[in-house]
Amino acid sequence: MKTRRHFVKAVVAMATIPLIGGCAEGDEGVRDILDDEAEGMIDDAAAETERDANGRHDTSGHWRMPDEAEPHTRTWMAFGANADIWGDDLLTEVRRNLAAVALAIVRFEPVRMLVNKEDFQTARDLVGDAVELVPCALDDLWIRDTGPVFVRDAHARLAGIDFNFNGWGGKQEHRRDTAVANFVNTHAKTVTIGTFLVLEGGGIEVDGHGTALATESAILNKNRNPGLSKAKCEAELKRLLGVEKVIWLPGIRGKDITDGHIDFYARFAKPGVVVAAYDSDPESFDHVVTKRHLEILRSATDAQGRKLEVVVLEAPKHVRSAYETDDFAAGYINYYLCNGGLILPQFGDRHADRAARDALQKLFPDRDIVQIDIDGIAAGGGGIHCATQQQPAG
Repeated sequence: MKTRRHFVKAVVAMATIPLIGGCAEGDEGVRDILDDEAEGMIDDAAAETERDANGRHDTSGHWRMPDEAEPHTRTWMAFGANADIWGDDLLTEVRRNLAAVALAIVRFEPVRMLVNKEDFQTARDLVGDAVELVPCALDDLWIRDTGPVFVRDAHARLAGIDFNFNGWGGKQEHRRDTAVANFVNTHAKTVTIGTFLVLEGGGIEVDGHGTALATESAILNKNRNPGLSKAKCEAELKRLLGVEKVIWLPGIRGKDITDGHIDFYARFAKPGVVVAAYDSDPESFDHVVTKRHLEILRSATDAQGRKLEVVVLEAPKHVRSAYETDDFAAGYINYYLCNGGLILPQFGDRHADRAARDALQKLFPDRDIVQIDIDGIAAGGGGIHCATQQQPAG
């Protein structure tokens, strides 16, 4: 079973240099994108980092990315699915799925959902008054990748890192989505942190105690960070996220739009414990790579020197046929943690669905697990984690 994300309908990026700005129309600027000659820009950019909502730079913070399991103020989502990318056949279902995810989360914590103004009433009809809707120009729904990655300092001050979203290496139109991180930071009243790195929130995973997981295929890729060494990348991730060690998994390039995000492969359940995907289908391009990931994780230690305990979640052997495609993202690693809850997909393989639920309930005994159908989102190659972004409590 392939468990990776392609885009449903090929959409070419509008330009090599995307436009950015606030989500309100007519508020656009220009951001430079690193190219093959950009290595010289990196050291200069490292000195130009934190800025607040008024554009002022602030370098006083020593930031740490909290583990997703820590308390949240709210969850952010984006009601950004459109027919140009998703096609008419999937659009209605994926919007239903987004509403189902939001309504599952709102049982545990507030949800603030960005929505294109032309889709506002459609979103309201689906989620009612339970979810706060915020008008914002969007290209797509993947706020894990387009939104800020929140970090916190020792004084509980919150900031959001803008990782320069570039459409997963220029694979999809992103003129509007590249502005989402700054828009969210403005509405969350958080400081914005800039960086020279180009990556997505789904490409990094932390335990909140000094260790990060990442895939080389997504981050050390010339379509995001050409000419960037692993050492320089690690140094910047350590500075931004407050981590001491990065465990790199190889991932796989060119098989999906993300080039192999970590949040489909491995996640921390708690410090020292990793949940990891295994694809048992020998015909899948993920079979060999997930075996290799398990080998690396089982021999790895975290920042505290602990050898990792690895809990394996196997992909389902079959899914419901209505929305099944070759790119259907049928993995369980892409769950989402919210205050007291865990939102988990189910795909119609009773044995695999139950095994994933049981394994995660054992790891998170104090959380209520809500298992929902996300076949429309999965047919587009993503999951619940990809469609959400937590705002940690400040």
